[in-house]
Amino acid sequence: MYKFYYDEVLDESPKEARENERTALDRSISLLQEAERKGTQSREAIEAIFFVRRLWGIFIEDLAKPENGLPQKLRADLVSVGLWVMRETEEIRQGRSSNFSALIDVSRTISEGLR
Repeated sequence: MYKFYYDEVLDESPKEARENERTALDRSISLLQEAERKGTQSREAIEAIFFVRRLWGIFIEDLAKPENGLPQKLRADLVSVGLWVMRETEEIRQGRSSNFSALIDVSRTISEGLR
């Protein structure tokens, strides 16, 4: 009985992981939209940037692991997207950009790809 339950968890895990990733991306989109409305120097912008950087840091770390099940090319492409997101959030944090819309668009595209 225990082995059967464990096998069920293993089978459901990738689907649940994608759903969790999508939920986190959707949360980042909401935060970025609010930050865009309030401006780059707002508390909302700081919170959005912190959340997005942390989220993509987690994604990049996971994508870099050899045991990640995604194809190597897709992993490399997603790491590149993540590095771009990190650079773009830093530009906003430094006051050199207010390009929340690009971050929102990229996050939305990735989220839709996880459906």
